[in-house]
Amino acid sequence: MKLHELAPAPGSRKTRNRVGRGIGSGNGKTSGRGMKGQKARSGGGVRTGFEGGQMPLYRRLPKRGFKNIWAKEYAEVNVESLNRFDDGATVDPVALVESGILKNVRDGVRILGNGELTKKLKVCANGFTRSAETKITAAGGQIEVI
Repeated sequence: MKLHELAPAPGSRKTRNRVGRGIGSGNGKTSGRGMKGQKARSGGGVRTGFEGGQMPLYRRLPKRGFKNIWAKEYAEVNVESLNRFDDGATVDPVALVESGILKNVRDGVRILGNGELTKKLKVCANGFTRSAETKITAAGGQIEVI
């Protein structure tokens, strides 16, 4: 194969439709916009959700719920995923990111109690569930709330 023989796969490239280029093209004169009207004009058309002046659906439905803008979003880690650390290691948010368990720490790290822990670790996090606390201490480890 040579450089001049390279070609895209058949059917993968489609030429764009050039409108307003004569009646023979099939999209001449009005360029596929029909006759007159708001949608035929340049810049014409209505915004998303507009229902011709009728009260739109998003305003007919009642407002519902509450979004707490100050809520903290914690990155959650289960106890079983801490087994990949060596015995006696200190596990903190930086170590969790470096090991690939977490991608983003968000507003802090919270340790959940799903699974079993076989290693003796010192775990530093922003929060622990009761089951996570008992499993870490039962394995001979320590917990530290940051």
